[in-house]
Amino acid sequence: MSDSSPATNKPTTVIVGGGQAGSEAASALRQAGFEGRVILIGEEPYPPYRRPPLSKAFLSGDAAAETLLIKPLSAYEKAGIEYIGGMRVVNVERELKRVELQDGRELDYDFLILATGGSARKLSFPGADKSNVHSLRTADDSIAIRGEFVEGRKLVVIGGGYIGLEVAAHAIKNKVAVTVLEAAPRVLARVTAPDMSSFYEKVHREAGADVRTGVVVQAFDTEGDKVTAVVLDDGSRVEADLVVVGVGISPAVSLALDAGLEVSNGIVTDGNCRTDDPSIFAIGDCANSLNGFLETRVRIESVPNAMEQGRIAAAAIVGKTPAPQLPPWFWSDQYDLKLQMVGLSQGYDHVVLRGNPDTRSFMAFYLREGQLIAIDSVNRAPEFMAGKKLVAERCKPDPAVLADESVPLKSLLEAAG
Repeated sequence: MSDSSPATNKPTTVIVGGGQAGSEAASALRQAGFEGRVILIGEEPYPPYRRPPLSKAFLSGDAAAETLLIKPLSAYEKAGIEYIGGMRVVNVERELKRVELQDGRELDYDFLILATGGSARKLSFPGADKSNVHSLRTADDSIAIRGEFVEGRKLVVIGGGYIGLEVAAHAIKNKVAVTVLEAAPRVLARVTAPDMSSFYEKVHREAGADVRTGVVVQAFDTEGDKVTAVVLDDGSRVEADLVVVGVGISPAVSLALDAGLEVSNGIVTDGNCRTDDPSIFAIGDCANSLNGFLETRVRIESVPNAMEQGRIAAAAIVGKTPAPQLPPWFWSDQYDLKLQMVGLSQGYDHVVLRGNPDTRSFMAFYLREGQLIAIDSVNRAPEFMAGKKLVAERCKPDPAVLADESVPLKSLLEAAG
């Protein structure tokens, strides 16, 4: 049975995915003047909520569940946004411009936005599905992990990226014994320079974590429904009461694949987030998009990017020109440290440090052929704001000036202007 729009000439936009990308797209459509029907479909039983706190304040118990919500359901109703929660979209019929829901309902669309996000990558060997092996992607995941933070227990974190290190920090605060296992030669290897990796390894070790790099997990020892130890490729064993796997996400592209859309490390889109079907858009973690600032195709896993793409897709649907894209940015909270990052550092040829890592307040500037392409900032929020603008302006600052703390970063902006 097809649920069509009321008998008007106004178009319908269906948004598949109730995360921050989907929620932002729905709101942005209304803000851009879209007067047709907007239907937002979320697979989880909760209204759209913020994911970053799941490995931060919510995991620590410092934030209540209500604070996760992006906005109350009444706000969607007030904006004329129809929200369908706890519902999976099982099929996209492009020829009919129709989506099928798991309960058999069918919804016609004029525009379709895929904001399907991604799923945490799983380990493939036996035992990965045991009850004390967790990933961290949803509110339920965070609640389950937090419930196992019991003093004296042994936690093994597989993966030394943002999520793994944030989980480790919160576990240590709860007096859980933590071992971090990272296959790469250093933690955060994919996103930071060696100086930053060394700093965070030192911080975690000083806090009591056993951080091991260049190690490969081979198997799990199990007993009943539990993993009891993680086995490494050299045959050594690390005892575990709890295992958290943080080895990245896989973009959720099955709907797009089944619909015949182009997929390559995500759903391929142009600079307006439009797929090879002009009626279908893809945004957020599931999208491999032509980025207007980076001038290349990239799939970016970050909340600011997801929200920006929601606004871009909305603008394209109503025929408006979106605001110029800004450099992507990210953040991570570990212990008393706020790591803020802007730009993508891949391909850098020079790193400049500003400040001393021993003070737990410093910055790393990444340059390529003299141009500032990215910044990592630890506990320097005011300077980070100026740094974001320097990256956005594609500045070519003097490295010696970047390193000189007596020279305000704002002055570099004034000089560039």
